Amino acid sequence: MKTRIIIVGLLTTLVLALPGATPARAAKAKAQPQQADLSKVGKQLEAKYSAMLASLKKEIASQLPALNASKVNALVKAREGAEALHDNSDDAAKTAGEAGGISAKIANWKQFWIGKANAGIKKAQADLAAANTDAERDAARKDLAKAEANKADGEKHIAEAKAELEKAKVGQAQLAKASEAAKARLEDARAKELDAAKAILTDIDSFLSSDKLDAKLIKCALISDATPHGLAAFAEKGKAQEAMIDQLLSDDKLMKEILFAGGAAFNKYGEAMEIYTAISTANPKSSEGVLHRLALATALEHAKPINQSNPKDAADNNNDTADKSAADKSGAAAFVDPVKRYQHYKKAYLDGDLDPAFKTLDTWELMLVVNSDASDEMLTWGRETLKAYRPDHILNPNYGWRYSALVKTDVPYGSQNCKLDETSLNNMQNILKDGGVCGRRAFFGRYILRCFGIPVWGVTQHAHAALSHWTPNGWVVNLGAGFNKSWWDKGDVSLDGQDFLITTKARKHPQDYSKIVRAEWVSMILGEQAYNGRKNVTGGTWSSLAHYNTMIVASKEADLGPLGEHLAEANESPESTAKAVAKATVTHDDKKITTDASGVITIPAAACSGKNQLIKSYLGGQQMICGAPFGFAVDVPKARKYTLSVRMINVRLDGQLKVAGGGNSAEVAIPYTTGKWQNTQPAKLSLTQGRNELNFETTAHMALKDITLTPVK
Repeated sequence: MKTRIIIVGLLTTLVLALPGATPARAAKAKAQPQQADLSKVGKQLEAKYSAMLASLKKEIASQLPALNASKVNALVKAREGAEALHDNSDDAAKTAGEAGGISAKIANWKQFWIGKANAGIKKAQADLAAANTDAERDAARKDLAKAEANKADGEKHIAEAKAELEKAKVGQAQLAKASEAAKARLEDARAKELDAAKAILTDIDSFLSSDKLDAKLIKCALISDATPHGLAAFAEKGKAQEAMIDQLLSDDKLMKEILFAGGAAFNKYGEAMEIYTAISTANPKSSEGVLHRLALATALEHAKPINQSNPKDAADNNNDTADKSAADKSGAAAFVDPVKRYQHYKKAYLDGDLDPAFKTLDTWELMLVVNSDASDEMLTWGRETLKAYRPDHILNPNYGWRYSALVKTDVPYGSQNCKLDETSLNNMQNILKDGGVCGRRAFFGRYILRCFGIPVWGVTQHAHAALSHWTPNGWVVNLGAGFNKSWWDKGDVSLDGQDFLITTKARKHPQDYSKIVRAEWVSMILGEQAYNGRKNVTGGTWSSLAHYNTMIVASKEADLGPLGEHLAEANESPESTAKAVAKATVTHDDKKITTDASGVITIPAAACSGKNQLIKSYLGGQQMICGAPFGFAVDVPKARKYTLSVRMINVRLDGQLKVAGGGNSAEVAIPYTTGKWQNTQPAKLSLTQGRNELNFETTAHMALKDITLTPVK
């Protein structure tokens, strides 16, 4: 049986809050700040903030609505009953699914065990037939005997499993029926539990709907979350820091924005205020609109410095043991600079390089954009590379796969090439070049989305890493199962995927969401243990009511469901890629082969035949994603030698382009170009007068813009 923790907070209990994962703070499950020793000044400041907190709590307590004790008890009993049925439903479903597990095991053995044995038998028989010596015949017979024994062993295991399956099938219908009945009882119990919560929420709706107490609630909740000790530890650093805390605690509007965004990372409100002040000072126009929200989001998310991911060759400037000459050359920083991070996204936004929806994102959503561990230079590289190499993923009207589809089309599944990672390259460049499994593919997807200003939430699933991201219609999961199979445990975050999802839905209804956060503020002020579905913690009364209200509001929004679940551990096929992305409209001019005054012939990608995909190019016209053979026919005025060069981008391993036709045979090296357009080294060809047909095969997965034939003088 699963253990559930059920704690009902008493309104008369006024203690410091224990921050935790809550609906109002969906991106974070706060950890209790470490208590550092304070100086004499620090202790005085702590006493000041503690007195402020105590005074606010006393004022608020007298104005809180009384909860009906019988209704609270009814909710507790309904919850306990639902939890017991939840465990029973799990057990019934597990028992009912045993036969399916055995069937899957049998199918797997037939495919891989028996299949491998049959292949071994076939090979050994062929070797025996082709053997010319006694030694060769003996070796073949041994291999044959070994393969036949392996097959017999597999068939024995399959027979035993089939017998086990038959036993499991006995009463399977009854088990399945019992499982369905258990689910029905659980659904009924959950409905009664929610009804019990609604009864309490109805009683306190007028309180939750009113903003009359907001100024006190907000200030009290923020101090509770930051803790007087945490505020004092920052303020004791100097008069400037103390002034920042005073400024924060006197700005009701700013505090409200901060709490609605989920608060500062690791409860470091002073550090967040310091970053926000630095951004505002360096960027006077950051006080309104999306730039203001971006500044605040950056300050809150970077309140605890984020380690920056650098190439292995780049030594840290902050690492005393590092090679200082390497550090000076690389300029690599140990942490992401929050002011520069803000300026990076500000410039990209003003230059029109981010997704058009970026300007609509709220502060909480922007926090999930700016927290990439990639350097600002790498964020720029991601945008420039996708724009040059696969612009179709930028232009994709389907937000579910916009940008992130690059993972399924161009990040090879498999770890065999990971050993080829180059220490001079950033991790993301290596992943695109060498591929990977699970985590590497998910990490790249998260990275490329953030490059374009799309919010991303980390997703972990059993034995798998996936990614989830924002769309205008709601949050979706790429490369994995849905949010109900997801969670995230990292840093100050410990959150269940389903709780994250319902919070994103509730946030789309600001008026209703205000009621949720007010209940959460009361919970924090009362010092209740916070609800956390990931940790099976029900939380105190007000915290659990906030959660129930989140469920109610979220029910107004539909689930989008996971995307590409079957692609979690596979490469995308060229056929499905072609269907997923609209084909480029090719005009006569796009196909036109031109010859300039010096006799240089240019063959555009659109003039090439074959089954490769043509996509619109930011350079104008079309470009071709090469993976299959292609060719073209070209007329030349007279027989002569030409040099052939290809303008291309190759984001994977070095490859070769083989050219054949008209008696010619040549190879063109396709180098790794780090996501930039580059011309290959020329290869010589002899072309005859009139029409020449040239055919190409390549081992590279590259984008091709055009091919030039230059006369050899």
